[in-house]
Amino acid sequence: MRTAIGVDLGGSHVTAGIIDEDGTIRAQHELDLTDLSFPAVIEALVAVIGKAQGDAGKSAAIGIGSPGNVEPHTGIVRYSPNLGWENAPLGPTLSERLGVPVLIANDARCATLGEYTFGTGAGTQDFVLLTLGTGIGAGIVAGGELLLGNRYGAGEIGHHQIRPTDGFVCGCGKIGCFEAQASGTGLIRHAFLLAPSFPRSKLLDVGRDNLGSKKIRKAAQAGDLHAIAAWKNYASDLALGIANVIAFVNPQRIALGGGVSSAGEFMLDAVRARVEELTTMVPRSTTEIVIATLGNDAGQVGAATMAFRRALTTRL
Repeated sequence: MRTAIGVDLGGSHVTAGIIDEDGTIRAQHELDLTDLSFPAVIEALVAVIGKAQGDAGKSAAIGIGSPGNVEPHTGIVRYSPNLGWENAPLGPTLSERLGVPVLIANDARCATLGEYTFGTGAGTQDFVLLTLGTGIGAGIVAGGELLLGNRYGAGEIGHHQIRPTDGFVCGCGKIGCFEAQASGTGLIRHAFLLAPSFPRSKLLDVGRDNLGSKKIRKAAQAGDLHAIAAWKNYASDLALGIANVIAFVNPQRIALGGGVSSAGEFMLDAVRARVEELTTMVPRSTTEIVIATLGNDAGQVGAATMAFRRALTTRL
């Protein structure tokens, strides 16, 4: 069985998985990132991929998912606000350093390819993955093909506005983006926004930097009124964005991944009914909403799948 190296490049660490053609992860190597400058990240990638090559062999195909707008055919990261890069030649630089071809694509699209091929998207023709973490990453499969768009920007679902007049300011500069309202960061913002209505609440006794979305969710499950109110507002915004996705692309299945999706059925119970209410022009109950199964491994698996195929999509 063939083996490839799938790399997930994030803002705080990079992980390289040694992955078989059936999607099985044989081993993983991880390295923290403390410097996001292009030269420093190149050195980190060379180091962690080198460790993976020691397990998989120097000839193994290599695929990398990177944040930002990425040109798969050139390997250039045109713009990545998370990394602070513009027109960074990630693919060509790594290919030269490693001595083998390296394929590069957007990290969320890689994750979508992984989840579609080996996770909850398997067996569908029309599928959407939403990764709910610090932000919202996404990818769209239509007619069995991953959508890339005219300039490789298809799937930026996190930046459609759902509350343009009264929402939170998004990292992209707009107001009320889906990402600003319904990411893990959005849940924390909802909790702080509601704090004046719960003066006796102990939920926010920790500093903002130490408050995670998981703590709010667990407090809501335990019956904390402040956390319940924040969770309801968050789930309402998440449902609104999901209903819009259904109207945009009419998928058979939408999978929720990322850290916030660890809420599992607690999340699905809060979202599904509201999505049904908001769905109009598409027949209701025809889009499944499920929890993604590959978790944080989806990006590596998708990047390796891209490496096996020598392309992110057959239409590239």
